Amino acid sequence: MFTFLQRLGVRWTAAKEYPDYYPDRPGGMTGRSIEAEPFNTRKLGPWFATFRGRDSIPAPLKTDDVWLLSRAWSTPSGFARGARFVFRTIGGLALGKRLFGIGGGLTASLMSILLRQGVEVLLDTPLTDLILDDAGAVLGATVTGADGAPQRIRALGGVVLGAGGFAQNAEWRQKYHGIPGYSSAADGDLGGPIAIAEAAGAQLALMDDAWWGASVPLPDGHSQFVLSERSMPFSIVVDSAGDRYTNESASYIDFGHAMLERDRTVPAIPSWLILDVRHRRRYLFNAFLQGTKQLRAKGVVRSAATIEELAAGLGMQPARLRATVERFNGFARAGVDADFGRGRTAYDNYYGDPGVKPNPNLGPIEKGPFTAVQLVPGDLGTKGGLLTDADARVLNVDGAPIPGLYAAGNTTASVMGRTYPGPGSTIAPAVIFGYRAGRAAAA
Repeated sequence: MFTFLQRLGVRWTAAKEYPDYYPDRPGGMTGRSIEAEPFNTRKLGPWFATFRGRDSIPAPLKTDDVWLLSRAWSTPSGFARGARFVFRTIGGLALGKRLFGIGGGLTASLMSILLRQGVEVLLDTPLTDLILDDAGAVLGATVTGADGAPQRIRALGGVVLGAGGFAQNAEWRQKYHGIPGYSSAADGDLGGPIAIAEAAGAQLALMDDAWWGASVPLPDGHSQFVLSERSMPFSIVVDSAGDRYTNESASYIDFGHAMLERDRTVPAIPSWLILDVRHRRRYLFNAFLQGTKQLRAKGVVRSAATIEELAAGLGMQPARLRATVERFNGFARAGVDADFGRGRTAYDNYYGDPGVKPNPNLGPIEKGPFTAVQLVPGDLGTKGGLLTDADARVLNVDGAPIPGLYAAGNTTASVMGRTYPGPGSTIAPAVIFGYRAGRAAAA
């Protein structure tokens, strides 16, 4: 797949500094991941109007920019990386380019390839049904055309479902996850194709899981994923009682699982990210980029001069939150989190501040004013869906392939199971199994 897309024009680069999420496990390493180079979306021509990031400021961002930009104001390496990013952005604009990186760079690059290959792309054409023969084999699909009329499409090789999961389907989220959902996935991620395939006999798996991660609930009903913010020093996460319950610097799926598990015994939805004023001054907090006025009005962000006042405002016993903070402060000074091991691995340290000693993830919470930020179990999408084999063929309830039906991405039950071993563990299998589906269908 790598060389196939490279031949077609995708420019790959390595994320050399990003570690696996379990770098201490056998085989763990740093720098395994690859990504697409920032892409000039002017090459899309009029199709740029359909690009999901079209209203965003063009940003030639790379994965290894993110961790350093989060501390651009507090460390020389962060400042240097920030300067490089600014010059890369200005350079692109000076050359008349409209560069997008990360996911936008990959998707725009792939769309450019489709257009050059002459592939017919139909947008706003939702799947409404699969066309089956008497034996249950898939012959094609029924879709709703742009004019609102149903259209039947014959598929000579097969139908590949790559329509995402059900992250924005509140009814399914309540049914399978027990929460309404606080997802960063696209608004159209409603699970319709999963239901259509299930009606055709497909087997489902992992419907109770997602690509979890702490998120800040925004006033507009969306959520802002939280990554470096909870890992940087001078912060802790506590439940409704004011107690820590997990390693704040752990991978986002582990943190999400911990929050959901904690909530079964002690209310932890929402949890609270408690910040020392040094965290607020030194580190980027994505949810605050548009200001905090509305977040404060909704009670999502709260501040107080002392820990005790903050606790009272959060409905916690002041002495209990104070005890939690003092215990953590002792760990910060010693450099070892004796409760949850925060700051122990290379992944923890990746989102840390090397200027904070003796542990880059542990800084005492002792300087006010103090801020509390509400956290909920957000996600990057759902993990559950259609069960497939190694060639992305959808399996029926008896475990046999449904002829002519393939699936990839979050429409399927994740090949990663209930974990998330490293960066790209969502998008890479989506691309790989889409590729395998294409090869299998073509054969």
